Amino acid sequence: MTDDTAEIGIFGGTGIYDSELLQDSKEIIIETPYGKTSDTITIGEFDGKRIAFMPRHGKKHSIPPHMINYCANIWAFKELGITRIIAPSAVGSLQEKIKPGNFVLPTQFIDFTKSRKNSFSKDGKVIHISVADPFCPELQKIILDVAYREYDLNITMHKNCTYVCIEGPRFSTKAESKFYKSTGADIIGMTLVPECQLAREAQICYASISTVTDYDVWAEKPVTAKEVMSTLSKNVEITKKLLVELIKKMPKNFTSNRTCSCEKALTEAEF
Repeated sequence: MTDDTAEIGIFGGTGIYDSELLQDSKEIIIETPYGKTSDTITIGEFDGKRIAFMPRHGKKHSIPPHMINYCANIWAFKELGITRIIAPSAVGSLQEKIKPGNFVLPTQFIDFTKSRKNSFSKDGKVIHISVADPFCPELQKIILDVAYREYDLNITMHKNCTYVCIEGPRFSTKAESKFYKSTGADIIGMTLVPECQLAREAQICYASISTVTDYDVWAEKPVTAKEVMSTLSKNVEITKKLLVELIKKMPKNFTSNRTCSCEKALTEAEF
């Protein structure tokens, strides 16, 4: 157990490795039954709210997506008392209308990962969690409100989109990319699953904010890590400003007064 607590958790994605917005912050280590978290957790205050920040790839981007200890990361946030998680991430686009530099709010996912531990289930205890609607509607609503109303952020935000999650760390072949596009999905990335479903299993509200870095190779343009980082670096500051406005817009009792079904996810999931 830890004496430290927080209300809101932020997983820093590619390009977001620090928690500079937090005041009176400190770094802590939480030991979990699932091993080490991606990095230390920074806890501090912003706008009167207790925030915890963890870079999912580590501060030096040393952990590839298929080797992230998602179970440890979510368990640690749960241990801190976190009830809401905001998760920025970098993605590729599968649709012409979703351009590099745009933002996306996914509402569905298709899982093509292969080897990741994706449940807290243990021997003798089976959990069939529902992820029919994998993201918290309350968090999504406040994200859209901020994105559409804060005009000085200059954000193009696409909603009602589907995220294809692949194993990584390699990028797709052209054949794979065209197949993913043919499913009707909108964006492609490597970190959403199992992070979001573990959050649901832990009964924590979760929403992802995706930054589009490139058109995936269906567009006949090979994707490179350099291209991804170049586009992403331009959007990092916008993402940070979006996070600031999101936290400001959250009512004081937003983390304790939940009207969504996320906190009751296990009610009918356990055998």
